[in-house]
Amino acid sequence: MAELELVRDQRLALRARAHHLEPVVLLGAQGLSEAVLKEIDRALAAHELIKVRAPIEDRTEREELFLQMAQRLAAARIVHIGKLLVLYRPRPAEPETKHAAPMRTTDNNRDKGRIHGPQASRERRNDRRNDRHTNSQPRGRGR
Repeated sequence: MAELELVRDQRLALRARAHHLEPVVLLGAQGLSEAVLKEIDRALAAHELIKVRAPIEDRTEREELFLQMAQRLAAARIVHIGKLLVLYRPRPAEPETKHAAPMRTTDNNRDKGRIHGPQASRERRNDRRNDRHTNSQPRGRGR
């Protein structure tokens, strides 16, 4: 997989968002193992923007490791400061789910014909607003 490329403005905005973040993944003595890659992949899927810390002292080796990490995960390297790397990978678009239709109950007289379900309170509130505004009496003090 190739590293994700971003334009300068996107990179700056993401860098600002990442400023307050703490490192989510800390590389150990094993380096970039499959377990570490899976953990970084999981963190990117959950958060989109993460910090990774690598204890490697050699700068060129560390940069090579960060490049390999970004390429294998199809992520963008936002900023690399010392032993910290900020990675970004947008979440995949989730398919829209349709909400279930409201249910109608006729169990008792009080609830006869009343809508129950996730949209019930919103519909009742809108009905009250509509009744209030279509009332024939004038609004205000009525002088």
